[in-house]
Amino acid sequence: MQTKFSIKEEKEEYSICIYYLYKSTQNVNGKVLLLHQVFLYKHQPLFHALPITLFLSHFHSSSFFQPRPMATCSADLAPLLGVNGTGAADYICSKFSDASYAVDNTYLLFSAYLVFSMQLGFAMLCAGSVRAKNTMNIMLTNVLDAATGGLFYYLFGFAFAFGSPSNGFIGRHNFALESIPSSSFDYSNFLYQWAFAIAAAGITSGSIAERTQFVAYLIYSSFLTGFVYPVVSHWFWATDGWASALRTDDFLFDSGVIDFAGSGVVHIVGGVAGLWGALIEGPRIGRFDHSGRSVALRGHSATLVVLGTFMLWFGWYGFNPGSFNKISSFYTSGNYYGQWSAVGRTAVTTTLAGCTAALTTLFGKRILTGHWNVTDVCNGLLGGFAAITSGCSVVEPWAAIICGFVAALVLIGCNKIAEKVKFDDPLEAAQLHGGCGAWGVIFTGLFASEKLVKQVYPGRPAKYGLFMGGGGKLFAAQIIQILVIVGWVSATMGTLFYFLHKFGLLRISVEDEMAGMDLTRHGGLAYVYHDEDESQKNGIQMRKIESFPTPPSV
Repeated sequence: MQTKFSIKEEKEEYSICIYYLYKSTQNVNGKVLLLHQVFLYKHQPLFHALPITLFLSHFHSSSFFQPRPMATCSADLAPLLGVNGTGAADYICSKFSDASYAVDNTYLLFSAYLVFSMQLGFAMLCAGSVRAKNTMNIMLTNVLDAATGGLFYYLFGFAFAFGSPSNGFIGRHNFALESIPSSSFDYSNFLYQWAFAIAAAGITSGSIAERTQFVAYLIYSSFLTGFVYPVVSHWFWATDGWASALRTDDFLFDSGVIDFAGSGVVHIVGGVAGLWGALIEGPRIGRFDHSGRSVALRGHSATLVVLGTFMLWFGWYGFNPGSFNKISSFYTSGNYYGQWSAVGRTAVTTTLAGCTAALTTLFGKRILTGHWNVTDVCNGLLGGFAAITSGCSVVEPWAAIICGFVAALVLIGCNKIAEKVKFDDPLEAAQLHGGCGAWGVIFTGLFASEKLVKQVYPGRPAKYGLFMGGGGKLFAAQIIQILVIVGWVSATMGTLFYFLHKFGLLRISVEDEMAGMDLTRHGGLAYVYHDEDESQKNGIQMRKIESFPTPPSV
């Protein structure tokens, strides 16, 4: 079986035009045989040969037309072009390399748009989970998380996270995107990482909802996105981070930490920050009665909760599969299996973990409370997503089901503990993102597949999950990740919230909390009620203030 190159001179053409045509397909002993014809047109005298015959063996696709390193592509193609074919091979391969960069950057930008759409999900989820009198407040904080985070991540955050060369602790270059684009980063990388940073800030805002001063939101959001989160992402995602699996040498425990899309870097960071904020502020007025029993302060709209959950689910397909940063790499030359398959598998593991966690929560809460509660199911679903985020690319689909099942139990358990210690988190954000995120990091250390780890992290020692026969080094590295993140965020965000509290900048007054921040801080309610006079509604709210105790001091 053969295909020919036809070469002819064109008077006015000075470029090589490549027409890559599928001539026919046929089955040969169960294999698909593809016939290609490539026409090279050149005016410059690089070729002095007659038509060159290219013999193609039985394979699934023409390997040198797939994205590959420039030197490898040229070396494979040059002998096929005959005498003086090296220059033409370099030119042809450079064009395919350019196309590969364009495809990968487009893929990363699309993933960034998906992750950014999660901000709408956070906003709807938060709005539905709080009482109606605080709807405008929580919506505004979500908008400002993105806006404030955009400026501070541009000025400092991206440099602290990925500015290279640097030390193992923090980046030192590329402040305000200086020297970008470069061979290492393009603008798409910044946009994608910014969307992750503001996701961490959004998690924290849910934990301290309904009783936090507006200035405190601005301060913590700037600090978290501009410094605290970037340092953590440098440790585990930068090529010179001290615990990164992307290093070229000196790996932590000869393994490095595998936190592919951020169960630790994003979710534990946001969850622990929210934990300290809620602890220092104390519970909302009326959340626990005088005897210490829990009193449900339910959100005003299950509809918004469900809408927000579906938006977050949609965005997670950019969060996890998009963390490959590129899609055009291949794993085996001449095969249908490449990074595009790994991207698809990652979307599948993400889906299975979330679905399993949702169903587990549904029946678990039914047994515990006797109700089919849609809000609990939504939180369980998100807990499964938060857990699978660490190992989504390196575990098999069947393992993702285990991840989701345990994540639901972790969330239920964390909520029970929160009630016992009188911890108040209106969105269960600390329990969901902190608790399930920690389980996800551990899960990766237990179930990471040897085959998939080698594909996704080809330059790393082959350390994989403990339960998969890979020994305990990866598991130990994962435990270290949890400990250092909890320590770092506690030392930074815990200290920040403590001083905000001491200077009276953290919690609102009792009167404002009882009336609702929409009315007292934002100029009016989110919803217009036509069945009662505004002055009557205000009077009723103000009369309620005297019947509630002041919030506990910290």
